[in-house]
Amino acid sequence: MEKSLSLTSELRQQQKLTPLQVQFVRMLEMTGPEAEEEVRRALDEMPALEAVDDSTASEAQSTEDGALFTESDRDMQRADFRSDDDVPDYLADSTPTTAAVKGEFEFDAPVATRRSFDSVASMPEPTSGTDDETLLDTLTSQLNELSFDDTDRRIAQYIIGSIDNNGYLTRTPRAIADDLAINEGMWVEATDVERVLHLIQQMEPAGVGATDLRECLLLQLQRLPRSAESLTAREVIASYFDLFTKKHFDRIASAMGISRDDLDNALAVISRLNPKPGSALASNALDERTRHITPDFAVETDAAGNLSLTLLNRIPELRVEATFNNEGALTGSNEKRLEEARMFIRRKRDDARNFIKVVSLRQETLFKVMSAILRLQHKFFITEQDEDIRPMVLRDIAAITGYNLSVISRATQGKYVATVRGIYPLKKFFNEKLRDDNEQVTANRIIAEIKNAIANEDPTNPLSDREITARLEAAGFDIARRTVAKYRENLGFPVARLRKRR
Repeated sequence: MEKSLSLTSELRQQQKLTPLQVQFVRMLEMTGPEAEEEVRRALDEMPALEAVDDSTASEAQSTEDGALFTESDRDMQRADFRSDDDVPDYLADSTPTTAAVKGEFEFDAPVATRRSFDSVASMPEPTSGTDDETLLDTLTSQLNELSFDDTDRRIAQYIIGSIDNNGYLTRTPRAIADDLAINEGMWVEATDVERVLHLIQQMEPAGVGATDLRECLLLQLQRLPRSAESLTAREVIASYFDLFTKKHFDRIASAMGISRDDLDNALAVISRLNPKPGSALASNALDERTRHITPDFAVETDAAGNLSLTLLNRIPELRVEATFNNEGALTGSNEKRLEEARMFIRRKRDDARNFIKVVSLRQETLFKVMSAILRLQHKFFITEQDEDIRPMVLRDIAAITGYNLSVISRATQGKYVATVRGIYPLKKFFNEKLRDDNEQVTANRIIAEIKNAIANEDPTNPLSDREITARLEAAGFDIARRTVAKYRENLGFPVARLRKRR
């Protein structure tokens, strides 16, 4: 068989990100505190980068030839493209990056600025410090008052360290025994861990050290004075916990051979127990700090319904350190060493300039995306009612800003906006129409209607999903029952039977 050689041509389109674009994408995804930390890290690691002090903020930077540096951030971004035809629309215009939003679709003169968090008096910084005793402190203090040998004390300390802020043990005795063997070089049996755990479960608060809700409730019931109600409550939790969680109270009373009134008395005892015994104590300061949400934007409304937007951050103004702008001042007799020094200065200066460019572009991108959201969701920011959130998708923001959909997605991921009434995730404002023929039927509107229906229902006769669906249909929302059930579950509401109160 003869083999023939032939040439073929293939057209392939491939997109590659430059290192600068990768750095920008990474920083755009960061939250405000993460971006601030990244800037602090860069100031520590980049010798050519410095923060502008207030006393020197008005000083102009100079270029390599000593002339004034007058390029704006847009000028530097446009310089990355080979020709004017390649420059995207959002860089070609000269629209300012700060604006006040007036009316539903009207942008007026720039009055909102990128102020720092400190300058927004109505938006204080979330605090995390606490002088209260933590659950760990409480358990450790009680442990020190007990007589343990060295082995049991180390087991107890490891168990206490495995208890979460709600008071529950997050590791099994077997896993704790393995951890002690691997991390501490202690060879103990799971039965030893269980023995010490039983002692810790006698500590305060009652219920601490439980592995699940059932055990937590039983530990608390065991400490109550003996009475008909407490003994009945213990039997309910010990033997009929599944029926209890599903509120099949009539079945429990029938199985136990008691009247419904006697069962109700026992249920009243259970209702006074604490399902999260550790929550009454202050949690670890680090955990407290991670729970705080730091908003990235602040929106203020005046009496005329005008909105002003502020980008909140503590990112200082950055510039290239002066000595790195004058490599010509270097002198020396060794030309090779001199050239290496100049190359070092150029490299560090370019790194600093690129970082400044990335930070500037991040700030501008965030502001323009949030401004577009305000433009489309103006009514919500006036009323702050969920039913006023209009249909909006990434494409709508892209049409206003000119940004790529992936850029908008990264700019809104994990970001929050603060208003006078609360703090909202930016993702809250993205929702599609459930019906193409009616812009009012959106996910947020349906969720608001479901919340309102459940909030105003009769607690002794709560609404079923079918009844909620019927109410929505009467109000003009043609929604399937399974859709109502999905949104109800997402809101954290149980089925009607579990919401019923006597």
